[in-house]
Amino acid sequence: MSTASDRHPKVLSITSRDNPLIQRLRRLGQDPVAYRKLGAVWLEGDHLCAAAVQRRVQPTDAVIADTAWTGEHGVAPPADGMARELSALARQAERVVVVPEALWKHFTGLESPARLGFVLAQPGEGVSAAIRPVARTVVLDRVQDAGNVGSILRSAAAMGVEQVVAIKGTAGLWSPKVLRAGMGAHFALHLVEQATTELLAECLRVTLVGTSSHTDTSLPEADLPDPCAWVLGHEGQGVSAALQAQCRLTVRIPQPGGEESLNVAAAAAVCLYESMRQRLASSA
Repeated sequence: MSTASDRHPKVLSITSRDNPLIQRLRRLGQDPVAYRKLGAVWLEGDHLCAAAVQRRVQPTDAVIADTAWTGEHGVAPPADGMARELSALARQAERVVVVPEALWKHFTGLESPARLGFVLAQPGEGVSAAIRPVARTVVLDRVQDAGNVGSILRSAAAMGVEQVVAIKGTAGLWSPKVLRAGMGAHFALHLVEQATTELLAECLRVTLVGTSSHTDTSLPEADLPDPCAWVLGHEGQGVSAALQAQCRLTVRIPQPGGEESLNVAAAAAVCLYESMRQRLASSA
């Protein structure tokens, strides 16, 4: 990563809420699928911006509040350590856009404006070309809650998953709420959206593994293939019959406490941990 001292991005000051960039940010920050229409992703907050920089993601624009910018057009005092950190992150972009802090309320998706955000060109490529045939994978089948999707991405990245494939009907992987819940996991994963069960069958060459309370195979006793693809379904309806039919292995998560089922994000964490545990045990 380049340091703040050796990068000299173009700096632009915007003060009007009617500016086209501000209007674009408003759509990106408040419409969960605007990124698909506009071809750009909005990362809001220093944590997400730092995670992107750490993974060598190049933002096109850094949008920073005038109270946090220590360079040209800035009013932040030199002794403000947080301002220096935010300004250093902003300098990783091709262009820095300085806006009055009061203007953030017109486009932020947060209750408390973060004073820094990145605009990225929308990641990804054509769906059929994007699915990696042999990779540790999570398949999301119409998982609709953005918090669940982001939590699953975070667990997937932590447990060594390489790819997440979202079937049509799943919450937008690059929507603001999923990005916040993922806390930077997006940049450690290969993400594919808007896939179909037919495309999955055609492109993926690893064993699909599902969960069910109606199977005799308990998760801790299962011999899990590596790599494999864990299939996680809709919060209420579960995995579709068509996708369940593609699963060559189905396991049951033991629940001696008597609960009927786990939240899909919790189930994902349990399953992905067991996959990782068996993988590490076999290589020891």
